[in-house]
Amino acid sequence: MKIIQVMLVVLAGLLLAACATTQGSSSAPVFNPQAQAMSQYHIGVDDVLQVSVWNNPDLGVKVPVRPDGRITVPLIGDVVAGGKTPDEVSADIKERLKAFIRDPQVAVIVTDLRSHEYLLRVRVTGAVRNPVSLPYHQGMTVLDAVLAAGGITEFAAPDRTELYRKTESSTSSYAVKLGQILQDGKLATNYPVQPGDVITVPQRSF
Repeated sequence: MKIIQVMLVVLAGLLLAACATTQGSSSAPVFNPQAQAMSQYHIGVDDVLQVSVWNNPDLGVKVPVRPDGRITVPLIGDVVAGGKTPDEVSADIKERLKAFIRDPQVAVIVTDLRSHEYLLRVRVTGAVRNPVSLPYHQGMTVLDAVLAAGGITEFAAPDRTELYRKTESSTSSYAVKLGQILQDGKLATNYPVQPGDVITVPQRSF
């Protein structure tokens, strides 16, 4: 009888161990492609970052990236964020905090993506009725952008219009005969625009 009781106890122990193993395997980390993509995202100007330091809430901060590409973190001052991934910024902050905190644990999260919205726009300035910054869309032309700005004013010199396009190393300009486009339907200079383009319509001389 005692032998049977001992065997039942052993069997119960084996069943409990098996259950614990099964539960442990079900709690294994799950691959999250969205989280992985964000960890590789390169931060831009105007993006909003949440910096958290474990066990040190006073060092946490939520800030936009300034035009110089930097953010300000309590205790250590300015940190370069522009052009880096959240993981790289986190590592930089962690390294600099070691002078003040033992083994700091730092997390950097992009809470608001604004830089790409800023870059993916077309701007129309000068002698138009409503100077405007437009979201870029596929197939947009100079004429589309100017019409979205309400057209030109009576003081415009439309055939001296310029399209400015910034590249990695320089800014190029393209002459746009806007008067010919609007009045004569000559579309040779009705260029397709690209994100970041600026169209400037000058005023005529009096």
